[in-house]
Amino acid sequence: MLSDPTFILVAVFAVLITGLAKGGFGGLGLFAVPILSLSISPVQAAGIMLPILIVMDWIGVWAYRKHWDKRLLLLMLPGALIGIALGGLLAGRVSEDFVRLCVGLIAVTFPIYAILGARLRTGVDRLKNNRPVAWVASTVAGFTSFVAHAGGPPYQAYALAQGLDKRIYAGTAVMFFSVLNAVKLVPYAMLGQFDRTNLMTSAALIPLCPIGVLLGVWLIKRIDQAVFYRIMYGLIFITGVKLLWNVAV
Repeated sequence: MLSDPTFILVAVFAVLITGLAKGGFGGLGLFAVPILSLSISPVQAAGIMLPILIVMDWIGVWAYRKHWDKRLLLLMLPGALIGIALGGLLAGRVSEDFVRLCVGLIAVTFPIYAILGARLRTGVDRLKNNRPVAWVASTVAGFTSFVAHAGGPPYQAYALAQGLDKRIYAGTAVMFFSVLNAVKLVPYAMLGQFDRTNLMTSAALIPLCPIGVLLGVWLIKRIDQAVFYRIMYGLIFITGVKLLWNVAV
């Protein structure tokens, strides 16, 4: 893979976008697996990205080690672990096209959710401290996180309604997904996603992690975020449509 110029270009872009997400452009991390899935298997794409995400998690955990909500984390982790288990059980029994279909649907629906989220979250008071909703949201977050490292939207749908201070909210999200990514190491290893090729590819891309994060920190102060998000959401949507088209034909 590292000898393929097209893959290298796509992979560098995917890692930098993930770094931008960690550097302040939350939500864009979902882009990595869909865009990599245009050139390689979505299962392999997720396997390559997981060590990279874990390295980025270490930075986030250190930065937010004193700013997170223990109650919310403990409430949502059990459902998330169930979602990861479901993803692991299904992954060995379904085709790559089915996984590609799931990734494509996530990539298509996320921009719609991001744009309409404010309207969809009317009546958020009913979500506050609602344990059944927390379990549903976290289970979906665990499953989509397993499939495509895309647990952000279902997590946000519940967590945003809790009215946390923005720093506590960000720190809790960092801790939540750090735990999920660490847990995913086990089923990913069982699925053979940490072979020599994938690990060498991850290792080659890891040096881009701090560059992406610092670029995000730098850009967030200098560009029109609304315009940037519209462009990126458009690209995510187009990528999802292309993946769905590939499955259909």
